[in-house]
Amino acid sequence: MTHQAHQSPQFFLTAPSPCPYLEGKLERKIFTHLSGERAAEINDILTLGGFRRSQNIAYRPACEQCRACVSVRIIVDQFEQSRSYKRIWSRNKDIISRSRPPIATDEQYQLFRSYLGNRHHSGGMSDMGEVDYAMMIEDTFVNTQLVEYRKRTGEELENPHSLGELIGVALTDVLADGLSMVYSFFSTKEAHRSFGTYIILDHIQRARTSGLPYVYLGYWVNGSRKMQYKIRFQPQEHLGLLGWKRPETE
Repeated sequence: MTHQAHQSPQFFLTAPSPCPYLEGKLERKIFTHLSGERAAEINDILTLGGFRRSQNIAYRPACEQCRACVSVRIIVDQFEQSRSYKRIWSRNKDIISRSRPPIATDEQYQLFRSYLGNRHHSGGMSDMGEVDYAMMIEDTFVNTQLVEYRKRTGEELENPHSLGELIGVALTDVLADGLSMVYSFFSTKEAHRSFGTYIILDHIQRARTSGLPYVYLGYWVNGSRKMQYKIRFQPQEHLGLLGWKRPETE
């Protein structure tokens, strides 16, 4: 009995703090630690229940008077690229994506800092140093991978180790039923690429190739402009009181 209790997660509640998505709102989170032999199994179960992972912490909103944060997942086998998505895919045909172990590098960190400086200079991650970045990538007990996106060099056939310019990175958990996109960042110098969208399209393709039914995008917040892109990937399911369902507004 003691061993079983030790293996079960313990949950904690944060104090109220300003909501990063909706002005004038306060947020609270329920969270638990992901560690030990059952970490991957627990992460799978909690993701199904609307939790997200950050390092070795799984968390979910627990706001008393607000339910704006909605967990979203793309239905992979029913997803079809629209004309605009096909154009984005074509614009990035010079990109090679490769999955690798979750090991932080200075090259990644420099791209990460550039991304934050251009897109989220006043956000909660803006003061992260190189050690903080390494912890974000490497501090995990679950099945995690990095996907690096590089420009083709033209020498890949002759030299598989030939590496082009790094222009995007995605930290992704591999779950029993899908891919969970934990965090991604990319070069903002070539806006025409719509690279944030391209990374999601690539993950849909990766899930399809692996026979995984879903890509988890985290939370969609109705009323938050920076979250609106998530709702464009249809069809998708939202987590509600009755479980995962396709929204009636599709």
